[in-house]
Amino acid sequence: MATILIIDDEDLFRSMLKDMLEQEGYTIIEATNGNEGIARFDQVRPDLVITDIVMPDTEGMSTIRQIRQKDHRVPIIAISGGGYLGSSDYLVAAEALGAVRSFSKPFDRTEFFSAVHEVLNPDPVS
Repeated sequence: MATILIIDDEDLFRSMLKDMLEQEGYTIIEATNGNEGIARFDQVRPDLVITDIVMPDTEGMSTIRQIRQKDHRVPIIAISGGGYLGSSDYLVAAEALGAVRSFSKPFDRTEFFSAVHEVLNPDPVS
């Protein structure tokens, strides 16, 4: 099954997301910030990246930009619990930088898993 890189500075949220995705059969790699996430990305080349936007050190916007420079094909899902601008502003910006989907925390589990499945199993072009 697919390998997913989760980049999030919130230990509890990252652990919960990891457990949920592992129950679905995915292999999970974790990173606690953008710097660590970029390093893990280079080591593993995951099939999907899920990144928080508001983080210390290298935040999510810069992380998305750096991943896009390395690989323009890997799908990225952005998540945000808010911050100075509010989560919707961050998520719109994340999609402009190349995230294929975005979710505000907390998100609907069914909708989130549907998006993960969709980006990992795109419909073939007819």
